[in-house]
Amino acid sequence: MAEQDPSAPVRFMDLTDPRYAYMFGFLQADGHLSQGRGQKGHLTAEINARDIHILREFQQLTPYHSSITERVRSTNFAEMHHSATWTVCSLEARTIVNGLGIPYGKKSLSIKPPRTGFSRPDYVRGIIDADGSLGWTAQGFPFLSLTSASTAIAAYLCHYGKKITGTERTISRNQRDGVYNVCYYKETAQQLAAHLYYDGCLALDHKKARATSIQAWVRPAGMRVAPPRRRWTAQDDRELVRLDDPAAAAVVLERTEQSCAMRLWRIRTGRVALAPQ
Repeated sequence: MAEQDPSAPVRFMDLTDPRYAYMFGFLQADGHLSQGRGQKGHLTAEINARDIHILREFQQLTPYHSSITERVRSTNFAEMHHSATWTVCSLEARTIVNGLGIPYGKKSLSIKPPRTGFSRPDYVRGIIDADGSLGWTAQGFPFLSLTSASTAIAAYLCHYGKKITGTERTISRNQRDGVYNVCYYKETAQQLAAHLYYDGCLALDHKKARATSIQAWVRPAGMRVAPPRRRWTAQDDRELVRLDDPAAAAVVLERTEQSCAMRLWRIRTGRVALAPQ
């Protein structure tokens, strides 16, 4: 990563600065911008008190008055939840972050990557720290994942993840709660985590520690590496429909019969649109 020139003037929320790119991604995913009467309002971020260190970093990076408070309360997830909240009320600060892409009020569906230049790995790490997870699966495999209601954010992680690892992911909302779950496993998770959580980066301490810990995993001898996933093309779909037989299509398209049967079912039920010729 390029080092910052300590003598250069710092502009609040200059997203080419890795620290602000991270901060913006984190606030975009886990912050809240509210607007009161007149020019009143505030930008807040409430997180588990164990991560209060990151709020102190935000306070240091913000050239406007801000405060950090703590509280203990009962929630649906824990009888006693200790949280910390960072708050800044400055209209100028709120105007800047709003202009960059943090809307007032509910934002989970509408947030998207900035249109201006930004430090990509730091922005993505901010999103992951706020709304993602990394560590170990129940089977002992490393993973890195993101849960987001935003189509633009989920799609951007897929785009960026492919650029860094070569692994392709597609997105669809899960039927239970309508959010996207983008997941990477094993070597791909290791590669992406190492890229995002580089030495000296701004990050949540416990997630940075997990990003380091999963690098120790080594694929067991004899564990097969899955071949790269083949995308279905419009020509494949038309041939599948023409044959109307998963077994025959499997031979012609060099795919498994199960894969052809599932794709044909998705086309027939309208879950996949058949492209016009």
